[in-house]
Amino acid sequence: MLTETLQRVADARGGILGVEPGLVIEPDESWTPVAELLRPPYPRLRELVAQTAARWNAPLHVGAALFWKTYGYWHAMPMALGWALDGRVPIMRLADTYMKPSEAGVTIGATRVSWASGGPAIAGALEESQRPLVQVIAAMAKVGERTLWGSTAEAFAHPLTQIVQADYMALLREIGSPVDGLIEPSDDGYFRRTCCLWITLPDAEACGSCCVLRPREGRPAPAAP
Repeated sequence: MLTETLQRVADARGGILGVEPGLVIEPDESWTPVAELLRPPYPRLRELVAQTAARWNAPLHVGAALFWKTYGYWHAMPMALGWALDGRVPIMRLADTYMKPSEAGVTIGATRVSWASGGPAIAGALEESQRPLVQVIAAMAKVGERTLWGSTAEAFAHPLTQIVQADYMALLREIGSPVDGLIEPSDDGYFRRTCCLWITLPDAEACGSCCVLRPREGRPAPAAP
């Protein structure tokens, strides 16, 4: 069910999707093992962050946050959809996961995928496959880990409002730390409690979920444009 849904999303986006719809790949030289990004002194990761910063004419820490927003989204999105569709969650172990730059920012696939269920399994996947990258990116680019985890939290909320309707707040509670508490529901949408730093770019408009748009207590939310 999940792979069929991912293929439908890819077709609707003209083939531009940041995760292989079938999830499993046979990597060629265009793919980079994600474990390689964690090899000191992190030359490939530094290159990807620098490329993202250059693309948006952004400072390094903003480029790092935007790179993570893209990578974290495509890594988490299949787990969110699997949880919502039939409870079968795809787990891509760090040692089996590959990535490459693409029109979607990055595309992710794995040589092997296992299946689990429930928030605790997703929490374990984040601990094993995302936390090491979050820690290195945070230290390398001087960007807060909470900022980066906010993007992962949104990666669970967004597909469950835009692709499959499901209770993303329940999912975030099931997962727990470090993503629970970083998203706040609002009417038919949600707000982040951290900023992805996109708004710091020259002439950039705030994302619809940006924390700067989040209404303060006693004040109404801004009207939609």
